[in-house]
Amino acid sequence: MIEIMSDTLMDYIRSLSSKRKPFGAGQDLFNQGDDVESLYLVEAGVVHLVRHQADGNVAVLQRASPGVILAEASVFSNVYHCDAVAVTEVNATSVPVQSIRRALRSNSDFAEGWASYLSSQLQQTRKRAEIASLKTVSARLESWLAWNDGGLPSKGEWKALADDIGVSPEALYRELSKRRSSFVRDRP
Repeated sequence: MIEIMSDTLMDYIRSLSSKRKPFGAGQDLFNQGDDVESLYLVEAGVVHLVRHQADGNVAVLQRASPGVILAEASVFSNVYHCDAVAVTEVNATSVPVQSIRRALRSNSDFAEGWASYLSSQLQQTRKRAEIASLKTVSARLESWLAWNDGGLPSKGEWKALADDIGVSPEALYRELSKRRSSFVRDRP
């Protein structure tokens, strides 16, 4: 028996398909209403799972980066309920959904690893929802920091942080600048 945890789970999923697909920035991987034939493991780049609202706004339901399974909840659906759009250039492993279903029925280690992965994704989604419910950039950043042991990502990843907490990069930079001047002022 194999132990299936994060990296091992992704390796096992890769073993179910050798089909890698490139997508250009702005390209759709699939659209709402398409038949669910494959799941995608993002290998490089960023994909947003989006739903278009009646008022014309777009809700980003998932931000899939390398090592993330896109639209994992679709494994038991007949059609996709969202659009998947490449935000950057993307490489993804396309895995036939029937292969995932077979593995879930026949491999208890895989089924346990899959359940653990889904649980982790649910926790991340709840965390993002909690942060998004906060009204100010300061409160959102403070909550994100609390969830991430108080550490900021490197400067090159601040735009992704802004996306993660649902604010513009400029608003995040202003908040970080305020905090930096406050830190300098408060030092002995």
